[in-house]
Amino acid sequence: MRGAPLDGTERRILVVGSGGAGKSWLATRLAAITGLPLVHLDVHFWRPGWSAMPDDEWAATVARLATAERWVMDGNFSATLRGRLRAADAVVFVDMPRWRCVLRVFTRMIRWYGRSRPDLAPGCPEGFDLAFLQWVWNFPRRSRPEVIEAMRAAPPGVKRIVLRSTRDVRAFLEETAAARDPGAR
Repeated sequence: MRGAPLDGTERRILVVGSGGAGKSWLATRLAAITGLPLVHLDVHFWRPGWSAMPDDEWAATVARLATAERWVMDGNFSATLRGRLRAADAVVFVDMPRWRCVLRVFTRMIRWYGRSRPDLAPGCPEGFDLAFLQWVWNFPRRSRPEVIEAMRAAPPGVKRIVLRSTRDVRAFLEETAAARDPGAR
């Protein structure tokens, strides 16, 4: 793990990473620990039948969501990443190995097949999506460098955290919970 745990001063926490990295899972737990409202960007982007929101409408929606006073927000959407980073107090990059992300996506497809997951918009049932699997497979080469560059370009006050393993994620959550409640140690 790189970066300090969240200490309670953060009001806007952005969680990014490949599909299958565990962004939504981590964001849900961070929201529970911090008491911050949870924003799954996929819930806002997708319309029933996996219909994507038009680009201009999406940019306005993300801008509106990012200006909220408090949030834990998960999702990639590279076109809006830099704006969300400018609004964030902290960014957590869940940088898992490719094999783990692909395995988790397959597991998720099987577990939720034909049903909508809680971190997605209603009317978007899970199914086998070869294009999404290809995106996950290619994330380390195509998207990861963009995320790293965007994090480097974020304003100086943005706390940057990179989690590269399940152990890192567990330790980060434990340390963040303890930092917020020192008596819990």
